[in-house]
Amino acid sequence: MTEIVLMSDPKVAAVPVQECGERLVDVRRDSRLLVDERKWQDSAGAFAHLREGVLHRLHKAQAQLAPGMRLLFVEGYRPPSLQRRYFDEYAAQLRASHPEWPAEQVHSAASRYVSPPEIAPHSAGAAVDLTLADADGRELDMGTRMNATPEESAGACYTQADDISREARSHRDILGTALTAAGLVNYPTEWWHWSYGDRYWALQTGAAVARYGPMVLD
Repeated sequence: MTEIVLMSDPKVAAVPVQECGERLVDVRRDSRLLVDERKWQDSAGAFAHLREGVLHRLHKAQAQLAPGMRLLFVEGYRPPSLQRRYFDEYAAQLRASHPEWPAEQVHSAASRYVSPPEIAPHSAGAAVDLTLADADGRELDMGTRMNATPEESAGACYTQADDISREARSHRDILGTALTAAGLVNYPTEWWHWSYGDRYWALQTGAAVARYGPMVLD
């Protein structure tokens, strides 16, 4: 497995942001995309929002898939306050499990699963958590449940993990091929997390700046 650049790496935070001002749009108003509203519920519907450019690229990725196979959208935008809560809660779990770890190690390990709030792609409306489904909306086997932690899955949540079935590997490859062709990049510790326009995307693609920075949903 190639070396993974974690979200906590200083190289990610060092990428400058040149905010393009693109708006957040509600993907539930788009009939071309399946949206799973069972997993996330919030009064503002924040989870269902993405930058316009990201949604456009999901349309391109959907067009790459074979008939009868669909992208299933689960979560997009995440308010900065919620991102902070998720990160702090997971870091607290790691500290409790590994009291011998210094703060820097806890921060790094936490970033495998939850992005540090100051650079989080979800809070920029740049990231999407998604999976594959059949024509009836049933999720396909991807090897782990979405949002499985590295501890829970024994590392099988990593995109290129070896210990998953041949079918799950095929599905991950199909998902990855379509999304990569559409211009998104994957966070390698989470097979379901893809983004465009954020700092991590810029670092991975060699872009001079990130297009999207953190924002608050109106």
